[in-house]
Amino acid sequence: MDVARTVEELGDARRVLPGPVGFVPTMGALHRGHVSLVEAARADCASVIASIFVNPTQFGPTEDLARYPRPELQDLAMLEAAGVSLAFLPAVDVMYPEGNATRVRVGGIAERLEGASRPGHFDGVATIVTKLFNLVQPDRAYFGRKDAQQLAVIRQMVRDLDQPVDIVGCPTVRDEDGLALSSRNVYLSAAERAQALSLSRGLRRAAAVYADGVRDATSLRQFVEDEVRAQPLANIDYVSIADATTLEELAGPITGPALLSLAVRFGTTRLIDNVTLGE
Repeated sequence: MDVARTVEELGDARRVLPGPVGFVPTMGALHRGHVSLVEAARADCASVIASIFVNPTQFGPTEDLARYPRPELQDLAMLEAAGVSLAFLPAVDVMYPEGNATRVRVGGIAERLEGASRPGHFDGVATIVTKLFNLVQPDRAYFGRKDAQQLAVIRQMVRDLDQPVDIVGCPTVRDEDGLALSSRNVYLSAAERAQALSLSRGLRRAAAVYADGVRDATSLRQFVEDEVRAQPLANIDYVSIADATTLEELAGPITGPALLSLAVRFGTTRLIDNVTLGE
């Protein structure tokens, strides 16, 4: 596996890779979920590029940028073992050199849910993904469905800007107890982690009653809220049932695919999870 840290090194290594090229952008602190994205890319593509970059523009002023885990050697070993052809690890001043003033903003779906709770977050995501697409020039890019809104925002951006990249959404990877894998899970205390299982339990409960015929959005949302609110350490940011395409919040009977998602804090750790109903 080659490692590039500058735009020039990336370009030199990229030019000799056989295509099609798959791309897995990450912020590091890798886990089995990231490895599953690499495996999906390897199944589709002749070469796989992965990036590791903790993007400062997608963190708010009170969020965890400074303490975000950065185990570089461990991450590189995981990428090499997974079969990545080229790893790109730029410094902040490579991606945002002095004088950088341009941002990419996606309207509509980026302004709801995570966009409302974390103002400016998706501007940072859209900007860095656009820059990485421009530099890597992948044929396909792979993102996890755990970040369902992020996936929808990137698909919207690619359509609107005519970016020549196929976006591939990959299933959420979970621990055996149901907790969705996240680089932020390492922040959880034992008690917080135990109570964090309420997220997946609530989603499974709502999915089960949906499968049994319940279609009322308010009732389904309440099933999830009741499960999470029973945990004394949980602080709900939002529980949402939204149209799976537009992410507009639903009320009354659900007539098409719906994204049931939530964001919950346990102490200083903010977790998200989701399931699509009627998919």
